[in-house]
Amino acid sequence: MSDKELQNEKEKEPDNPTSEAQTVASEEKSETPKEEVKEADSVEESTAKEVKSESPEEVVEPKETTSETDTTEDIEEEQDEVDSSEDSDEDEDASEEEIDFHALSKEELIEQFRSLLKSKPIQALKQVAEEIRTEFNAKFSEELEQKKQEFLAGGGNIIDFHYTTPLKKQFNSLYFDYKEKRGNYYKNLKRDLQANYAKREELIEELKGLLNAEENINTTYKHFKDIQERWHVAGPIPRDKYNTIWNTYRHHVENFYDFLHLNREFRDLDFKHNLEQKLKLIGRAEELGQQEDVGKAFRELQMLHKMWKEEIGPVAKEYRDEVWDKFSAATKVIHDKRHDFIKEQEKHFEANVDLKNEIIAKINEISEKTAPTHRAWQNAIKEVQKLRDQYFELGKVPRNKAKEIWNSFKESTRKFNREKNGFYKNQKKEQYTNLEKKLELIKIAEENKDSDDFEVVTPLMKKIQSDWKSIGHVPRKDSDKIWKQFKDACNHYFNRVHAERNEANKEETAHLEAKQKMLDEMASLKLSGEHKTDLETIKSKIAEWKEIGRVPYNKRNIERKFNKVLDELFGKLNLGKKETEMIRFENKLNSLASQEDQRKLQNEEFFISKKINETRDAMRQLENNLGFFQNAKDDNPLVKEVHQNIAKHKEQLDVWKAKLTKIRSLRKGEV
Repeated sequence: MSDKELQNEKEKEPDNPTSEAQTVASEEKSETPKEEVKEADSVEESTAKEVKSESPEEVVEPKETTSETDTTEDIEEEQDEVDSSEDSDEDEDASEEEIDFHALSKEELIEQFRSLLKSKPIQALKQVAEEIRTEFNAKFSEELEQKKQEFLAGGGNIIDFHYTTPLKKQFNSLYFDYKEKRGNYYKNLKRDLQANYAKREELIEELKGLLNAEENINTTYKHFKDIQERWHVAGPIPRDKYNTIWNTYRHHVENFYDFLHLNREFRDLDFKHNLEQKLKLIGRAEELGQQEDVGKAFRELQMLHKMWKEEIGPVAKEYRDEVWDKFSAATKVIHDKRHDFIKEQEKHFEANVDLKNEIIAKINEISEKTAPTHRAWQNAIKEVQKLRDQYFELGKVPRNKAKEIWNSFKESTRKFNREKNGFYKNQKKEQYTNLEKKLELIKIAEENKDSDDFEVVTPLMKKIQSDWKSIGHVPRKDSDKIWKQFKDACNHYFNRVHAERNEANKEETAHLEAKQKMLDEMASLKLSGEHKTDLETIKSKIAEWKEIGRVPYNKRNIERKFNKVLDELFGKLNLGKKETEMIRFENKLNSLASQEDQRKLQNEEFFISKKINETRDAMRQLENNLGFFQNAKDDNPLVKEVHQNIAKHKEQLDVWKAKLTKIRSLRKGEV
């Protein structure tokens, strides 16, 4: 056998079916040295590592037993799934970020499932769909068991028991749609892959026929380039046939290049074009080696290898080793950077292992040590929610520990929920006691809802509203009914109170208008100059103002305006300081009394009493200070100043005492 025939026989041997990066080596077998095969293998190894490191921690649990009404899912058979030559290893393994579906309600699980069906490729949903299904069925089974126990407790026969809900039917319909779409996807994919495979076989036959074509070399070469173009766009084929058909195609491409050897011009032209394209790929690979985003650079590198292998033909023999060495060197730079990046990530992921285990231990401890009270369990729920948030914020752990930790976390939360649910199931008796208490409050509310004694009944109605909030839960089937009954009775009463207040507000608005009119008149009031007459005039205006009555609460500043006008009028009179102060105070008391607020009068009395004590203390201190001036003469400036201050405080004390007598007299009269 000749050397050429031996070489052709070697090229017919199929490569090992690995990844696209590894098949780069087989494509270049006839033009590259053994070293490039080794380098391509390293790309394959890093590809495998990438799949492991980028897969999420969440895993699918074994299927749980579903309820007796769960029939739709059980009769569904898994559709045959087809591997495509262009499928990524991440298609099926890639799932959502960790989601604790166990923490979601049935409504939230349905909404999550519906959202995923709209936003994600159907072929990427297998794991997450099965986990959502498992969690939904587990929650429904718990609800089903509860209803069954209630049915049996009510004297029902288990043979007659049947239970389903609109939510269950909704989920079954959604899951059926998912299975149907998934089945259609793989059915269509299988058909398309077979069609593409047949198309590629036809192209190979057409390529083989070029060697026997009776046409000039220029036409044959154009025909060859057309076949190459159609080959590149022919689409994916079944993965198990990928290496075989590619090896066959390359074999016949090589045969055609041997045929072209008879026309060196065409061959050299094609070699030149291929060299230019490969140099561009090398340049891009070298640029990728400078990128900070290692993951992105690596993914693009895979595409460059695929282009090198599938889209670009061989180069002249004297350049083959050189271009491959450059491409391999650029590949190694990215591979090494990625290796270091993953190694550094793993260190961080290892640290997360201990942190996540600590969180799991804390959740287990809360489950075991929570006191059997409603408040304690409510606090425990909040604490576990914080721990869950911390768990997800920590990020990933090494893949070889991800499943174990994720399952431990889910089991810890399930344990907590079991303990919590067990506690609240034991609260059923307490809920019926609460129901009796709330029914008693409803009775009180309905008995008093038509009362006209607002002063007495309003505090009572507010108290029973407060009591209602503190009683606690009642059975869910009664909750809405009794709340509506209680709310209607309370609303009926307070609507009457508000109507009464609205009527009072109309009267206060009229008072405001009258006082505003009077205020305008007083602004232009002219005094006669006779002290006694003017004083009586001012007092009569004060009495008239008081007779008008209260104004709306938010318009009380009109009292301040009135006092300001009085200050101006008193300033025009030659009154003693004490007399002026007492008239002003009396007007203030009248204002407070008109508001019918005993608390404000009480506060004012307390304030005056405090001022009296402060004034007395100040006088004692000043009198004690005089002891330091026993030998000083009476005309000493410091001594004179102390005596003056004592006199001022004594005068002010008399005023405060008079005010205290006045306000006490007023309060006794109101009592």
